[in-house]
Amino acid sequence: MKVNREIRAPKVRLIGHTGEQIGVIALYEALAMAEQQGLDLVEIVPGSSPPVCKVMNFGKFRYDQSKKEKENKKASHQIKVKEIKLKPNIDVHDLETKTKHAREFLIEGNKVKITCTFRGREMMHPEIGEKVMRTICQELGDVSMIESPPKMMGRMLLTVLAPMVKKKKEGAKQSSTEGASEKSAPP
Repeated sequence: MKVNREIRAPKVRLIGHTGEQIGVIALYEALAMAEQQGLDLVEIVPGSSPPVCKVMNFGKFRYDQSKKEKENKKASHQIKVKEIKLKPNIDVHDLETKTKHAREFLIEGNKVKITCTFRGREMMHPEIGEKVMRTICQELGDVSMIESPPKMMGRMLLTVLAPMVKKKKEGAKQSSTEGASEKSAPP
C-alpha cells in the first residue's frame, strides 16, 4: 500500500476518514486534506482509474490488520501427520496400545501415517504385515477414512488415515425426521 507522498497518480477518488465519498480530486488537494486532519492518505485500490484513496490513521490501520491476522492464525488448526510404527510380528497388546494412540491423534484432527517395517526374512511374508495393517485400519474405521491405501515402498508398508469429517449432526437430524414421519403415518 502506498501512503502519502508515495502515491503517484495525478487525480484520486477520495474517501473521507468517516467513510463518506468526497469524489475525484487532485492528489495535492487530497494530501492537503489528510494533513489538515492530522491523518494519512492511503491508496486502497491502486488498479482502478483513478486510484481510490482513503484518509485514515495508517499506523492504527496496520496495528488492527496485524491483530486480525494473529487472531485468524490462532483460530486455524494446523493439521499434522503423526506416525505410528509397527513390525509384522507385533503382539496383540502392543497393537491395541498403538491403535489407541492413533485414535487419539485422529480425534484431535491430525492425520496418522502407519508404517510397518520388515526386517530380514520378514520380507518373505508381506501378507503378515498387510493383515496387521488391515486390522488397525478396521479398528480405526469409525473415526477415520483411508486417505492412501497400504502399499509397499522398499522394506516398508505404508498407509495414511485421515480424520473422519464430522457429519453426525446432519445424520441425527435426518433420523429424527424419519422417526417422526413413521409415528405420524397410520398403520
